[in-house]
Amino acid sequence: MKGLQAFILKRAVYLVFVLFATVVVTVGLLGPTFDKVLAGVIRDHCTEDVNMNPKLSKLPPIERNKLIADCDRTQTVSQGIDQPWYSPNRLYNTVEKVMFLDLGRTANTYQGGAGTHDIHDLIMERLPRTVLLFGSATVIVSVIGIYLGTHVAGREGSISDKAVSAVTVASSSFPTWWVGMLMILAFAFALRVFPAQSLIQTSPTDPMYVPDLLYHMALPLITLVIIGFGAWAYSVRYFVLLVLGEDFIRAKRTAGVPERRVLYSHALRNAAPPILTSVALSLAASFGGAILVETVFNWPGMGMLYYEAIGYFDIPVIVGLTYVSTVIFVITVFAIDLAYGIFDPRLRLAQEGQA
Repeated sequence: MKGLQAFILKRAVYLVFVLFATVVVTVGLLGPTFDKVLAGVIRDHCTEDVNMNPKLSKLPPIERNKLIADCDRTQTVSQGIDQPWYSPNRLYNTVEKVMFLDLGRTANTYQGGAGTHDIHDLIMERLPRTVLLFGSATVIVSVIGIYLGTHVAGREGSISDKAVSAVTVASSSFPTWWVGMLMILAFAFALRVFPAQSLIQTSPTDPMYVPDLLYHMALPLITLVIIGFGAWAYSVRYFVLLVLGEDFIRAKRTAGVPERRVLYSHALRNAAPPILTSVALSLAASFGGAILVETVFNWPGMGMLYYEAIGYFDIPVIVGLTYVSTVIFVITVFAIDLAYGIFDPRLRLAQEGQA
């Protein structure tokens, strides 16, 4: 148990370090630009406040400029941008706030939002939609890929095996956003089966909200499944083929164990760790959303929010999205490491030996 506790503690320290490094690098890359943008916004805001105030309209230009300069100086100090982004005090405050999800507020209004300006609330509003779309696609693709990959692994060199390899090459060669545009042209404009835009107009309190949500999600979901299942089947085929070459598999076949049982019970079970790791990492990566896919289908998830934030040059939102995506990913990796540490003592012993 002591070894397991040390293993968990070591992984937890890695997790915190990765999050800290991600925030510092992101702030370092975007901080100087953010300061210039924020300084311009403050200057424009102060100029507008003074010039649009009827009580100050009769003041001579020199007096108004002085008031604008005072307002600019006060706001600059209150926002903390009178110091460079890398000053210890400011960097510490920024990193601490982001790491505890105090992401601030945005001045922009985003498409499909509930009118909130709190960046934390904005991300939490978009996150379930991305999880729903990409999580559903990952689960469906994984199930199809595991069954199909195992099936063709037991028939290496057959027509079905070659067909899966051909589908993998074809599906992996085309960008998902390009296939998405073809799907919109075919199913939305030619056949008129699905809507071209996935932006839901029904209120969440409406009884028809869930059916309407699933209807608008169908076309991007089908696209992601078509693009993804071939590569998944090919990966599972590779892992299962490696296990099929082991001595214990030959022993099972020599003992007369049915081929279907050898394939789905023994080979697939022993190939499960790398397959489940791939499933977990794919799920975690999907939470960040795919900017191009969500933009093509106008799906109001985190990828669409990324696209809108880049368009508005809204750096606090970009920093918040990057951090939340990283948190989800490193927690998933931590859970995978923890599962390996619990169920495979050899991993702990190997790391203790290295220490």
